[in-house]
Amino acid sequence: MDSLLTLWQETGLANFHWKQLVMIVVGLGLIYLAIARGFEPLLLLPIGFGGVLANIPNAGMAEPGGLLYYVYEVGIGSGVFPLLIFMGVGAMTDFGALIANPKTLLLGAAAQFGIFATLFGAIALNFLPGFNFTLADASAIAIIGGADGPTAIFLASKLAPDLLGAIAVAAYSYMALVPIIQPPIMKLLTTKEERAIKMDQLRHVGKREKVLFPLMVLALTILFLPSAAPLIGMFCLGNLMKESGVVDRLSKTAQNELINIVTIFLGLAVGSKLSADKFLTLDTLGILALGAVAFSIGTAGGVLMAKLMCKLSGGKVNPLIGAAGVSAVPMAARVVNKVGLEANNQNFLLMHAMGPNVAGVLGSAVAAGVLLALVG
Repeated sequence: MDSLLTLWQETGLANFHWKQLVMIVVGLGLIYLAIARGFEPLLLLPIGFGGVLANIPNAGMAEPGGLLYYVYEVGIGSGVFPLLIFMGVGAMTDFGALIANPKTLLLGAAAQFGIFATLFGAIALNFLPGFNFTLADASAIAIIGGADGPTAIFLASKLAPDLLGAIAVAAYSYMALVPIIQPPIMKLLTTKEERAIKMDQLRHVGKREKVLFPLMVLALTILFLPSAAPLIGMFCLGNLMKESGVVDRLSKTAQNELINIVTIFLGLAVGSKLSADKFLTLDTLGILALGAVAFSIGTAGGVLMAKLMCKLSGGKVNPLIGAAGVSAVPMAARVVNKVGLEANNQNFLLMHAMGPNVAGVLGSAVAAGVLLALVG
C-alpha cells in the first residue's frame, strides 16, 4: 500500500497545480500558432515546447540539474545564443539597399522611437497598483518595440532575467503578427495617393562598398557606443563573411547549420522561463500590453518620418517604406510591398523597404547598447 501511495505521489496527476496546466495550454497555443498559422514557427515551436517541458511537475527540467536549466545558463545567461543568432542574421543580410539610399537610415532610427516611448510607459505603470518595474525592467521591456527577438533576449538576460520569458514571447509574437498589426497603422497614416507613389530604381552597389560597410559600422560602434559592440560586432562579422566572398563555407554555415542549431536551443531556453510561477503574474500582462504599444508606436514613427521625407523630396518617397524601419527582417519589407501593390499593382517597394528594414536591425542594436550603457 505504501508503495502504491509513493508511486501515486510521483505521478503528474498528483502534483499538477492549475497554474502549470494553464502554462502548458499556453505552450500548446504557441505550438498551434507555429504549425497552423505559420507565425514565427522557427522560434514559437521550440519556445512553446520548452514551456510545456518546464511546467511538467516533478520533471525538474528547468531547475538546477535539468537540461533546460543548463541550456539557459550556457546560452542565454551568458548572452552567447543571441549573439550567434546575430552573426547568422548578418550573414543573410544584404546592405545594398541601405548603401544605395543611405537616407533610409533615418527611417530605421525613427522606428526606434517606440522603444523609448515604451520605456516611459513601463515606468508610468508603476503608478497602478500591482506593478513594480525598475528602470532596468522598463528598459528590457521597451526593447520589444524594436521587433528584434535576439536583441530583446540579449537585453532582458542582462537587465531583467526574471522577465525574460514574457519579454521574449511578446517580442516574437508581435514579430509574427507584423502582417496583421502594421497594415491598419500604415493605411491610417497615409493616403491612397501616397501609397501609390512609385520610387526610382536604386543604383547598383559594388562589392567594395558592401565589404567596407560592415567595417565602417563596426568602427563607428567602437568609437561612440562600445556597449553595443557585442551585437553589432557579431552582425558585422556575419555580413563581412558573406560579402567578402572568400569564406563561403563559413558564411553558409552561419546562415544555415549554426543558426538552425542555436535557434533550437534558444527557443527551448526561452521556453524554460515560461514556468507558472514566473509567467502568470500581473507584470506579464503589463509587458504584453506595453509590447503592443511599443510595436505600434515604432511602426507609426517610421511612417511619419517617411511622410516628412516624401514632402521634402517633392513626392519621391513612398511613406509606406517607413513601416519597414522595425527590425522584423524581411517580413516588414514584404508587408510594405504588399500594401504598396494594393494601391498600385505596378508599385514594387520590396527593395526600397529593405533599406530601412536592415537599418532597423542596426537601430535596435544601438538602442539596446544605449540602454545597457545607461542602466546596465
